[in-house]
Amino acid sequence: MAELPWGRRFLMCPPEHFGVLYEINSWMSTAVAVDLERAQEQWDTLVATLRAAGAEVEVQAPVAGLPDLVFTANAGLVNGDQFVPTRFRHPERQPETPHDIAWFRDRGWRVDELPDGVAHEGAGDALPFRDVLVSGYNQRSDLASHAPLAALTGAQVVSLRLHDPRLYHLDITFCPLDDRRAIVAPSAWDAAGARAIDELVPEPLVVDREAAYGFVCNSVVVGRTIVMPFCPVEVGRQLETWGFDVQVVDVSEFQKAGGACRCLTLALDVTVGVPPDAAG
Repeated sequence: MAELPWGRRFLMCPPEHFGVLYEINSWMSTAVAVDLERAQEQWDTLVATLRAAGAEVEVQAPVAGLPDLVFTANAGLVNGDQFVPTRFRHPERQPETPHDIAWFRDRGWRVDELPDGVAHEGAGDALPFRDVLVSGYNQRSDLASHAPLAALTGAQVVSLRLHDPRLYHLDITFCPLDDRRAIVAPSAWDAAGARAIDELVPEPLVVDREAAYGFVCNSVVVGRTIVMPFCPVEVGRQLETWGFDVQVVDVSEFQKAGGACRCLTLALDVTVGVPPDAAG
């Protein structure tokens, strides 16, 4: 099996200002306190584990008042030298976008923005698999964002409707492993979405709702290493049979806000399509 052609260079943001300061998903409760010292230790361990697996980690500066900037997967979508910034649905997160745009523009990425009036939450709701871009909608992203996303990136978009409020982003339900395999949580999608993934993924590793709630799909793949927040025994056995090295990293402080390993990373080495103005 061919390894994923991406996932060896990531953007991450330290949790200096992290906390559950508002409630915009069903995991979040402002009554729950975050242990910032523990969160920093967990983040440091995740960074060290990714680097030990062979990945490069670049760091975005944290910003006071933006507790969810730590979830860099939601910054936008990388496509070669193109960056498509997120259009957040919730006003609480919209102030993150200028900082994300500045980070990428300052480092030479071309920034192409989605039209006003549509929400799409970046790599939280869009992951490449084989030659398509799988993108979720309904909870945090709009189906209406998929056509302009395809037009901007030149990628074919496969749309999945997410209907479980606790599985609100695609990256909590779908984890590409290589060119044939992915961890999938079909209980998170409608029947059409489940059929689409069944047709797309030759060898799915299906997990149930309970495992999905443990953020099993919100894992980071670096070659043959899978960095996971939680790994049920049967999932670990299958992954090892397939030749993967499973590394479990506790990110429970971040799960209080509804995110885990994948949410804390944004792959910078992704190419999903050829933008029309770069085609020749």
